[in-house]
Amino acid sequence: MRTFAKLYRRIDAATSTQHKRQALVDYLCAAIGDPAQYASAAWTVYFLAGGKPRQTIATKILRQLASEATGFADWLLDECYHSVGDLAETLALLLPPPTHIEDVPLDVWMNERLLPLRELDEAARLSALRDWVAAMPYEDRLPFFKLITGELRIGVSKLQMTQAIAEATELDVKLVAQRMMGYTQAKRAPQAQDFLALVAPAEAGEEGRPLRGQPYPFFLAHPLQAPVSAFPQLLGSVDDWLVEWKFDGIRAQFIHRASDWWVWSRGEELVSDSFPELAMLVDFLPDDIVLDGELIVVESGSRPRTGPDDLSDLRPFSELQQRLGRKALTAKMLRERPVALIAYDLLELDGHDLRERPQRERRALLERIVSRAYSSATQVGADLPLRLSPALAQPDWDFFARQRAQARSRGAEGMMLKAMAAPYGVGRQKSGANLWWKWKLDPMSVDAVLIYAARGHGRRSGVYSDYTFAVWSGPPEQTDRTLLPFAKAYSGLSDEDMRRVDATIRRTTIENFGPVRSVRPTMVFELGFEGIGPSNRHKSGIAVRFPRMLRWRQDKPVEDADTIDALRALLPGGGS
Repeated sequence: MRTFAKLYRRIDAATSTQHKRQALVDYLCAAIGDPAQYASAAWTVYFLAGGKPRQTIATKILRQLASEATGFADWLLDECYHSVGDLAETLALLLPPPTHIEDVPLDVWMNERLLPLRELDEAARLSALRDWVAAMPYEDRLPFFKLITGELRIGVSKLQMTQAIAEATELDVKLVAQRMMGYTQAKRAPQAQDFLALVAPAEAGEEGRPLRGQPYPFFLAHPLQAPVSAFPQLLGSVDDWLVEWKFDGIRAQFIHRASDWWVWSRGEELVSDSFPELAMLVDFLPDDIVLDGELIVVESGSRPRTGPDDLSDLRPFSELQQRLGRKALTAKMLRERPVALIAYDLLELDGHDLRERPQRERRALLERIVSRAYSSATQVGADLPLRLSPALAQPDWDFFARQRAQARSRGAEGMMLKAMAAPYGVGRQKSGANLWWKWKLDPMSVDAVLIYAARGHGRRSGVYSDYTFAVWSGPPEQTDRTLLPFAKAYSGLSDEDMRRVDATIRRTTIENFGPVRSVRPTMVFELGFEGIGPSNRHKSGIAVRFPRMLRWRQDKPVEDADTIDALRALLPGGGS
């Protein structure tokens, strides 16, 4: 733990990306030269690349530890936490000095101490935690508590970790990226051999060939925000681009190798068990194939489709959300909300990596494979959970802009633009002619009233920055109308605006509920969001995706804020 804590402090104190990378490279070079560090290094890479094991110590136990050690009342602990803005830092500051010192490696902490806590009751967990903290150096406590609270955010990304491993080992960064795929998936406990596999010299002929069920690194798109008038100069001719709808689903790779199959999400989670209906694809697709695409709910029940690119049966993202996070998928859920894969790229065929081949070639092969699978399934009367992303065609960019305006009516967020000559890249490339672009619609928006506020975290721990917004239940002429909460948002305001909003919140507070304040309705904000759907969990009956504040409507009286009918009108089908 001391070595990990030292690296944590160095990264946390770094003032530039280069300094962070150098800290990672220095750590990795030392670990590579010392096999005794492999097991701890495996966990270090896991955590800094974004891995999070299941929580082993509940917040309740951490609060009890702090209460016992300090003698503070609950309200005083709450005040300390809200002043600091971070539970791990609060604990590190409040707990008394150690009574003795021990140095336990990170892998021992994880494999022999923290993970086995799941088998103990709360009293035993608290007792163990009490003993460990009493022997922990003061400077190790912050990274330790950051780990166990799941708040280890120090500005290191998986890409930076990949680049650092490549630099420390002199391996090709694409090879390292392939080796890293799936490394941080949940419930994983990395071992010494996992770290050794990451940093081992490349074998003859090794070019990032995935293991049996391993995916490829995903190619990510950049947002396209230029006006359409600039497209000819920026992008050139429309004939040089594959244009598709940007679907509102879950990005995934479907892998069929050695007569088995796997589905991986873009977050590098193995999600095959969540989508069992995709097992049917192995009967109609060739072996040793990898498809890139989008998972989305389709209409239940077989019905004739005009072809593999007929997407008239797509359902809203809100229906896919109802399948996510469930411990068990019932037969009713699978029957009422079946999922299909909309394929838009072919990464592997007959065991050959196709990513370096141009987009036009991969697209032609994809069309042939999906068409054959569709025809074979149709002949036997099977409803294949596979679609082909349509390739759109228009004579120029202005025509595409008009077609893009219809995106939401087609269950899409906008369009994707992919250079026909481009290979399939790794991650989000910084520049060049081979980028993917996501040309999204402007967000939907309503004018909403701020009714609750909570303190933020980190650098915003001293201000009320997390807000709950509501719309009116009826028009102004309705005398008994009320405000219906429908969304929470915390991003979009400048620091200066947030300070002014914070001052208004403090002046207009009606009641306190712990860290949350109920305020007199005085402020209206234009709230933007990417998607909207019905919800049984919200009082308004509506849920929105990725809400954020677009601007503070100081020009608009609270009485003129939007109503629930304005939100309903944005629902797919106009709320009907």
